[in-house]
Amino acid sequence: MSALTRRQFALTSLALAGMAGVPLGAAPVKTLKIGYQKTGLPVIAQQQKTIETAVQPLGVAAEWVEFSAGPPLVEALNVGAIHLGWTGDAPPIFGQASGAAISYVAAFPSNGRGEAIFTKPESGIKTVADLKRRKVAVGKGTSANNLVVAALEANGLQFSDIEPVYLSPADAGAAFAADKVDAWAVWDPFFAVAEVRFKPVVLVRTADVLKVHSYFLANRDFTADNAEVIDKTLGALKEAAAWAAANRDKVAQALHEVTGVPLAAQKIAAERQDFGLFPLSDAIIASQQQTADRFFRLGLIPKQITVADAVWSGGRA
Repeated sequence: MSALTRRQFALTSLALAGMAGVPLGAAPVKTLKIGYQKTGLPVIAQQQKTIETAVQPLGVAAEWVEFSAGPPLVEALNVGAIHLGWTGDAPPIFGQASGAAISYVAAFPSNGRGEAIFTKPESGIKTVADLKRRKVAVGKGTSANNLVVAALEANGLQFSDIEPVYLSPADAGAAFAADKVDAWAVWDPFFAVAEVRFKPVVLVRTADVLKVHSYFLANRDFTADNAEVIDKTLGALKEAAAWAAANRDKVAQALHEVTGVPLAAQKIAAERQDFGLFPLSDAIIASQQQTADRFFRLGLIPKQITVADAVWSGGRA
């Protein structure tokens, strides 16, 4: 895979800045813009309005902005189109390597069992080794991209042994349905939706080959003057995690109400999702550094990075 160039990243960032219509730079926030995807703890917090309640005494309102995947969310953070947001492990690595103004704020559990590489039963593909010379749909720079790399290595293959087809989750779903790709690597709720529709053969899950985390991220300049807002937000996420752990039977309904993803799929996703929020310990940072080093070794990012350089001081354990 060719790495994202600085020019490509800059052009996308400029476009997002124009759409955002907000000045960049450090300043006390009045409307907190939070990026989210269609599953995970932030969606629970949105449904429970825990963040809105937490920041209201500070004179701050919350606005939620949906993204289909982590890379465009990181680009939006970079230009200040949003202030906070969560992604899998890979997007902040690609972002930092491209010069994005982002900071790690906290860690969530890994996608774990809710992210996988899978095929249709009729494909004849039964193992990861069978993917050699096959087309695999995956989002470029996503956590699923990392899963594909790690799964291939664990089975004696290189990334160059497959034909990656870089698509957004929606486009990948269409390609998979039309048999234009042989396999699909993606996370919940897209994985769960595919399970309901196709009854796929699951070749490998993230939990089988990786011990990684998802991450809550911030625009780097935003962290300078908004530490109290970030602290309140993290407290609200912990509250949402406690609610989810105590009301697991209601989690799927909460996710469904916010995202519109069919309840049957969200039930599958909710049953295998872990909820929690962790400070950025040395062990978590070291694990993320190993992933970054692997990406550089394989030529997936343009330069070697030091993950610790992008960690917000207030988020360290």
